Amino acid sequence: MSLTNGHEQAKALTKGLFKAVLGKEKEAVLLVTAFLAGGHVLIEDVPGVGKTTLASALARLSGLDYNRVQFTPDVTPSDITGFNMFDKRSGEFVFRHGAVNADIFLGDEINRASPKTQSALLECMNEGTVTVDGEMHALPKVFTVIATQNPMGFVGTYPLPEAQVDRFCMRFSMGYPTFEAEMRIAAGMTHENTLPTLTPVTDRESLAAMREEVKQVSVDEEIYKYAVTLITATRNNKYIALGASPRGSVMIVRLAKAYAYLQGRDYVLPEDIHAMFVPCINHRITLSQEAKRQFLTAEQVLEAILKETDIPRRGKGRI
Repeated sequence: MSLTNGHEQAKALTKGLFKAVLGKEKEAVLLVTAFLAGGHVLIEDVPGVGKTTLASALARLSGLDYNRVQFTPDVTPSDITGFNMFDKRSGEFVFRHGAVNADIFLGDEINRASPKTQSALLECMNEGTVTVDGEMHALPKVFTVIATQNPMGFVGTYPLPEAQVDRFCMRFSMGYPTFEAEMRIAAGMTHENTLPTLTPVTDRESLAAMREEVKQVSVDEEIYKYAVTLITATRNNKYIALGASPRGSVMIVRLAKAYAYLQGRDYVLPEDIHAMFVPCINHRITLSQEAKRQFLTAEQVLEAILKETDIPRRGKGRI
Protein backbone atom coordinates (compact mmCIF):
# COMPACT_ATOMS: atom_id res chain seq x y z
CA MET A 1 0.00 0.00 0.00
CA SER A 2 1.32 3.45 -0.90
CA LEU A 3 0.36 6.37 1.30
CA THR A 4 -1.81 9.11 -0.20
CA ASN A 5 -2.02 12.75 0.84
CA GLY A 6 -4.22 11.54 3.69
CA HIS A 7 -1.04 11.07 5.69
CA GLU A 8 -0.25 14.78 5.27
CA GLN A 9 -3.76 15.73 6.34
CA ALA A 10 -3.35 13.58 9.45
CA LYS A 11 -0.10 15.38 10.27
CA ALA A 12 -1.86 18.71 9.76
CA LEU A 13 -4.45 17.64 12.35
CA THR A 14 -1.75 17.03 14.93
CA LYS A 15 0.01 20.31 14.16
CA GLY A 16 -3.26 22.17 14.60
CA LEU A 17 -3.79 20.52 17.98
CA PHE A 18 -0.25 21.52 19.02
CA LYS A 19 -1.31 25.12 18.40
CA ALA A 20 -4.62 24.80 20.25
CA VAL A 21 -3.31 23.18 23.44
CA LEU A 22 0.19 24.35 24.30
CA GLY A 23 2.75 21.83 25.51
CA LYS A 24 0.53 18.78 24.89
CA GLU A 25 2.12 17.28 21.78
CA LYS A 26 2.04 13.70 23.09
CA GLU A 27 -1.64 13.92 24.01
CA ALA A 28 -2.47 15.45 20.61
CA VAL A 29 -0.75 12.57 18.82
CA LEU A 30 -2.66 10.05 20.94
CA LEU A 31 -6.00 11.70 20.15
CA VAL A 32 -5.37 11.80 16.40
CA THR A 33 -4.13 8.19 16.47
CA ALA A 34 -7.36 7.04 18.12
CA PHE A 35 -9.38 9.17 15.69
CA LEU A 36 -7.71 7.56 12.67
CA ALA A 37 -8.26 4.12 14.20
CA GLY A 38 -11.99 4.83 14.51
CA GLY A 39 -11.90 4.46 18.27
CA HIS A 40 -13.37 6.39 21.19
CA VAL A 41 -11.24 8.25 23.73
CA LEU A 42 -11.50 8.79 27.49
CA ILE A 43 -9.53 11.76 28.84
CA GLU A 44 -9.21 11.82 32.61
CA ASP A 45 -7.77 14.64 34.69
CA VAL A 46 -8.55 17.50 37.03
CA PRO A 47 -10.62 20.45 35.72
CA GLY A 48 -8.97 23.21 33.74
CA VAL A 49 -6.09 21.41 32.01
CA GLY A 50 -7.43 21.51 28.44
CA LYS A 51 -9.48 18.31 28.05
CA THR A 52 -12.46 20.01 26.43
CA THR A 53 -10.26 22.35 24.40
CA LEU A 54 -8.42 19.41 22.85
CA ALA A 55 -11.69 17.78 21.75
CA SER A 56 -13.14 21.06 20.46
CA ALA A 57 -9.99 21.76 18.47
CA LEU A 58 -10.16 18.35 16.79
CA ALA A 59 -13.75 19.03 15.74
CA ARG A 60 -12.80 22.39 14.23
CA LEU A 61 -9.75 21.04 12.41
CA SER A 62 -11.59 18.03 11.00
CA GLY A 63 -14.52 20.08 9.70
CA LEU A 64 -17.01 17.64 11.22
CA ASP A 65 -20.34 18.10 12.98
CA TYR A 66 -19.80 18.38 16.70
CA ASN A 67 -22.08 18.18 19.71
CA ARG A 68 -21.13 18.65 23.33
CA VAL A 69 -23.11 17.67 26.42
CA GLN A 70 -22.13 18.72 29.90
CA PHE A 71 -23.06 15.62 31.90
CA THR A 72 -24.86 16.24 35.17
CA PRO A 73 -27.09 13.98 37.31
CA ASP A 74 -30.25 15.37 35.67
CA VAL A 75 -29.20 14.52 32.08
CA THR A 76 -31.46 11.70 30.87
CA PRO A 77 -30.75 8.90 28.35
CA SER A 78 -33.20 10.43 25.86
CA ASP A 79 -31.17 13.66 25.91
CA ILE A 80 -28.34 11.61 24.48
CA THR A 81 -29.99 9.07 22.16
CA GLY A 82 -33.15 10.94 21.10
CA PHE A 83 -36.83 10.21 21.53
CA ASN A 84 -40.13 9.75 19.67
CA MET A 85 -42.53 12.69 19.76
CA PHE A 86 -46.17 12.58 18.71
CA ASP A 87 -46.90 14.83 15.73
CA LYS A 88 -50.51 16.05 15.87
CA ARG A 89 -50.56 16.99 12.19
CA SER A 90 -49.53 13.58 10.89
CA GLY A 91 -50.97 11.59 13.77
CA GLU A 92 -47.72 9.64 14.02
CA PHE A 93 -44.71 9.51 16.29
CA VAL A 94 -41.64 11.24 14.83
CA PHE A 95 -38.10 10.50 15.93
CA ARG A 96 -36.12 13.47 17.25
CA HIS A 97 -32.37 12.97 17.21
CA GLY A 98 -30.44 13.33 20.46
CA ALA A 99 -27.10 15.02 21.02
CA VAL A 100 -25.20 11.87 20.06
CA ASN A 101 -26.20 12.32 16.42
CA ALA A 102 -22.97 14.03 15.34
CA ASP A 103 -19.63 13.08 13.83
CA ILE A 104 -17.87 13.93 17.08
CA PHE A 105 -19.74 13.72 20.36
CA LEU A 106 -18.08 15.19 23.44
CA GLY A 107 -19.38 13.89 26.74
CA ASP A 108 -17.93 16.40 29.18
CA GLU A 109 -17.44 15.09 32.75
CA ILE A 110 -19.22 11.87 31.81
CA ASN A 111 -18.84 10.42 35.29
CA ARG A 112 -21.13 13.10 36.74
CA ALA A 113 -24.12 11.53 34.98
CA SER A 114 -26.13 8.69 36.45
CA PRO A 115 -25.21 5.10 35.48
CA LYS A 116 -28.45 4.87 33.45
CA THR A 117 -27.44 7.85 31.33
CA GLN A 118 -23.87 6.60 30.97
CA SER A 119 -25.15 3.28 29.66
CA ALA A 120 -27.07 5.09 26.91
CA LEU A 121 -23.76 5.42 25.10
CA LEU A 122 -22.98 1.69 25.08
CA GLU A 123 -24.81 0.83 21.85
CA CYS A 124 -23.67 4.06 20.23
CA MET A 125 -20.01 3.32 20.90
CA ASN A 126 -20.10 -0.36 20.01
CA GLU A 127 -22.53 -0.50 17.10
CA GLY A 128 -22.66 3.05 15.75
CA THR A 129 -26.45 3.03 16.16
CA VAL A 130 -29.15 4.08 18.62
CA THR A 131 -32.33 2.11 19.27
CA VAL A 132 -35.42 3.94 20.49
CA ASP A 133 -38.74 2.15 21.00
CA GLY A 134 -37.43 -0.85 19.09
CA GLU A 135 -36.40 1.16 16.02
CA MET A 136 -32.71 1.38 15.08
CA HIS A 137 -31.16 4.61 13.80
CA ALA A 138 -27.68 4.78 12.26
CA LEU A 139 -25.13 7.32 13.46
CA PRO A 140 -22.70 9.13 11.12
CA LYS A 141 -20.04 6.99 9.44
CA VAL A 142 -17.12 8.67 11.22
CA PHE A 143 -18.90 8.79 14.59
CA THR A 144 -16.47 9.27 17.49
CA VAL A 145 -17.02 9.72 21.22
CA ILE A 146 -14.55 11.79 23.22
CA ALA A 147 -15.40 11.68 26.90
CA THR A 148 -13.76 13.55 29.74
CA GLN A 149 -14.01 12.74 33.42
CA ASN A 150 -12.68 13.97 36.71
CA PRO A 151 -10.60 11.59 38.82
CA MET A 152 -12.55 9.18 40.96
CA GLY A 153 -13.11 10.45 44.48
CA PHE A 154 -14.39 13.84 43.39
CA VAL A 155 -17.75 14.62 45.01
CA GLY A 156 -20.74 13.79 42.80
CA THR A 157 -19.07 11.33 40.42
CA TYR A 158 -20.25 7.86 39.40
CA PRO A 159 -17.59 5.33 38.31
CA LEU A 160 -18.00 4.13 34.72
CA PRO A 161 -18.88 0.41 34.54
CA GLU A 162 -16.16 -1.91 33.23
CA ALA A 163 -18.20 -2.78 30.13
CA GLN A 164 -18.33 0.86 29.08
CA VAL A 165 -14.74 1.70 29.95
CA ASP A 166 -13.60 -1.25 27.82
CA ARG A 167 -15.25 0.31 24.76
CA PHE A 168 -12.87 3.26 24.81
CA CYS A 169 -9.86 2.43 22.66
CA MET A 170 -7.59 4.46 24.94
CA ARG A 171 -7.45 6.53 28.08
CA PHE A 172 -4.91 9.20 28.88
CA SER A 173 -4.45 12.16 31.21
CA MET A 174 -3.62 15.69 30.12
CA GLY A 175 -1.41 16.64 33.06
CA TYR A 176 -0.47 20.18 33.97
CA PRO A 177 1.28 22.30 31.31
CA THR A 178 4.99 22.94 31.44
CA PHE A 179 6.21 26.13 33.13
CA GLU A 180 6.96 27.74 29.76
CA ALA A 181 3.58 26.76 28.30
CA GLU A 182 1.73 28.09 31.33
CA MET A 183 3.64 31.37 31.01
CA ARG A 184 2.30 31.71 27.46
CA ILE A 185 -1.20 30.79 28.63
CA ALA A 186 -1.01 33.40 31.40
CA ALA A 187 0.12 35.94 28.82
CA GLY A 188 -3.08 35.48 26.86
CA MET A 189 -2.69 32.44 24.61
CA THR A 190 -5.88 30.81 25.92
CA HIS A 191 -8.37 28.68 24.03
CA GLU A 192 -10.63 31.70 23.57
CA ASN A 193 -7.89 33.14 21.37
CA THR A 194 -6.58 30.02 19.66
CA LEU A 195 -9.75 28.04 18.82
CA PRO A 196 -11.30 30.74 16.55
CA THR A 197 -8.10 30.75 14.45
CA LEU A 198 -8.36 27.05 13.60
CA THR A 199 -9.68 26.16 10.15
CA PRO A 200 -10.50 22.69 8.75
CA VAL A 201 -7.58 20.79 7.24
CA THR A 202 -9.67 17.82 6.08
CA ASP A 203 -13.30 16.75 5.65
CA ARG A 204 -15.65 13.82 6.29
CA GLU A 205 -14.90 12.01 3.03
CA SER A 206 -11.14 12.35 3.44
CA LEU A 207 -11.30 11.09 7.02
CA ALA A 208 -13.33 8.07 5.97
CA ALA A 209 -10.71 7.36 3.29
CA MET A 210 -7.88 7.72 5.83
CA ARG A 211 -9.53 5.23 8.16
CA GLU A 212 -9.78 2.76 5.28
CA GLU A 213 -6.09 3.27 4.53
CA VAL A 214 -5.23 2.66 8.17
CA LYS A 215 -6.99 -0.71 7.96
CA GLN A 216 -4.68 -1.66 5.07
CA VAL A 217 -1.47 -1.04 7.05
CA SER A 218 0.35 -4.39 7.12
CA VAL A 219 1.12 -6.28 10.34
CA ASP A 220 3.67 -9.09 10.54
CA GLU A 221 2.81 -12.27 12.42
CA GLU A 222 5.57 -11.51 14.95
CA ILE A 223 3.90 -8.18 15.70
CA TYR A 224 0.58 -9.92 16.39
CA LYS A 225 2.44 -12.32 18.66
CA TYR A 226 4.09 -9.44 20.53
CA ALA A 227 0.74 -7.70 21.05
CA VAL A 228 -1.03 -10.81 22.31
CA THR A 229 1.92 -11.71 24.56
CA LEU A 230 1.65 -8.29 26.24
CA ILE A 231 -2.11 -8.63 26.69
CA THR A 232 -1.77 -12.16 28.07
CA ALA A 233 0.83 -10.93 30.56
CA THR A 234 -1.81 -8.69 32.14
CA ARG A 235 -3.77 -11.85 33.06
CA ASN A 236 -0.84 -13.49 34.83
CA ASN A 237 0.50 -10.70 36.98
CA LYS A 238 0.31 -10.59 40.77
CA TYR A 239 -0.42 -6.87 40.69
CA ILE A 240 -3.43 -7.26 38.38
CA ALA A 241 -6.68 -8.79 39.63
CA LEU A 242 -8.48 -8.54 36.29
CA GLY A 243 -6.49 -8.56 33.05
CA ALA A 244 -7.33 -7.07 29.68
CA SER A 245 -10.01 -8.71 27.54
CA PRO A 246 -9.50 -9.87 23.93
CA ARG A 247 -10.86 -6.48 22.91
CA GLY A 248 -7.55 -5.14 24.19
CA SER A 249 -5.67 -7.26 21.63
CA VAL A 250 -7.91 -5.99 18.83
CA MET A 251 -7.62 -2.36 19.90
CA ILE A 252 -3.86 -2.26 20.38
CA VAL A 253 -3.31 -3.57 16.84
CA ARG A 254 -5.78 -1.04 15.43
CA LEU A 255 -4.04 1.78 17.28
CA ALA A 256 -0.59 0.56 16.21
CA LYS A 257 -1.73 0.66 12.57
CA ALA A 258 -2.98 4.23 12.98
CA TYR A 259 0.19 5.26 14.80
CA ALA A 260 2.34 3.79 12.01
CA TYR A 261 0.22 5.62 9.42
CA LEU A 262 0.69 8.89 11.28
CA GLN A 263 4.46 8.29 11.20
CA GLY A 264 4.34 7.85 7.42
CA ARG A 265 4.62 4.05 7.29
CA ASP A 266 2.36 1.41 5.75
CA TYR A 267 3.60 -1.30 8.12
CA VAL A 268 3.66 -1.74 11.90
CA LEU A 269 6.87 -1.94 13.93
CA PRO A 270 7.28 -3.24 17.51
CA GLU A 271 7.75 0.41 18.52
CA ASP A 272 4.14 1.13 17.53
CA ILE A 273 2.76 -1.62 19.78
CA HIS A 274 5.10 -0.45 22.54
CA ALA A 275 3.91 3.17 22.25
CA MET A 276 0.22 2.23 22.32
CA PHE A 277 0.31 -0.40 25.07
CA VAL A 278 -0.11 1.80 28.15
CA PRO A 279 -2.78 4.23 26.85
CA CYS A 280 -4.70 1.35 25.25
CA ILE A 281 -4.65 -0.99 28.26
CA ASN A 282 -4.43 1.15 31.43
CA HIS A 283 -8.23 1.36 31.78
CA ARG A 284 -8.85 -2.30 30.94
CA ILE A 285 -7.20 -3.77 34.03
CA THR A 286 -8.09 -3.86 37.71
CA LEU A 287 -5.22 -3.67 40.17
CA SER A 288 -4.90 -6.25 42.94
CA GLN A 289 -4.86 -5.45 46.65
CA GLU A 290 -1.11 -6.10 46.63
CA ALA A 291 -0.63 -3.33 44.06
CA LYS A 292 -2.79 -0.97 46.08
CA ARG A 293 -0.82 -1.73 49.25
CA GLN A 294 2.33 -0.75 47.40
CA PHE A 295 0.65 2.37 45.95
CA LEU A 296 1.32 1.23 42.39
CA THR A 297 -0.56 2.75 39.45
CA ALA A 298 -1.84 0.89 36.41
CA GLU A 299 0.71 2.74 34.29
CA GLN A 300 3.60 1.59 36.49
CA VAL A 301 2.47 -2.04 36.37
CA LEU A 302 2.09 -1.94 32.58
CA GLU A 303 5.49 -0.28 32.12
CA ALA A 304 7.00 -3.15 34.11
CA ILE A 305 5.31 -5.66 31.79
CA LEU A 306 6.81 -3.85 28.79
CA LYS A 307 10.29 -4.15 30.31
CA GLU A 308 9.87 -7.85 31.05
CA THR A 309 8.48 -8.87 27.63
CA ASP A 310 10.70 -9.87 24.73
CA ILE A 311 10.59 -7.40 21.86
CA PRO A 312 10.66 -9.05 18.41
CA ARG A 313 14.23 -9.16 17.11
CA ARG A 314 15.44 -6.90 19.93
CA GLY A 315 15.46 -8.90 23.18
CA LYS A 316 14.25 -7.59 26.52
CA GLY A 317 14.12 -3.99 27.66
CA ARG A 318 12.84 -0.67 26.49
CA ILE A 319 12.86 0.40 22.89
